[in-house]
Amino acid sequence: MKLTEVQIEEHLNQTEGWKRENGKWIIKKYRFPSFPESIAFVNLVAQASEELNHHPFIAIDYKLVTLRMTTWHDGGLTELDFTAATAYDRAYAPS
Repeated sequence: MKLTEVQIEEHLNQTEGWKRENGKWIIKKYRFPSFPESIAFVNLVAQASEELNHHPFIAIDYKLVTLRMTTWHDGGLTELDFTAATAYDRAYAPS
């Protein structure tokens, strides 16, 4: 179910570095020391995306990976977008 504006703002306040773009997207850029590390991260994103059955748009620009998400079938941002964002952040900084 599509989130309200208030819910979106609440989620953005809880997800560090994610920004809203064009009203219906969230976006974040991740920088890496090397190209192979960028690709390793994208592979972790792919694995998490498959587990969630929710897939971002991915741009790989050498050492910079950009992820963009929305939920097409709901016409905007949903809880699942922010669940995925949290999973990708965990993949970026494993504990």
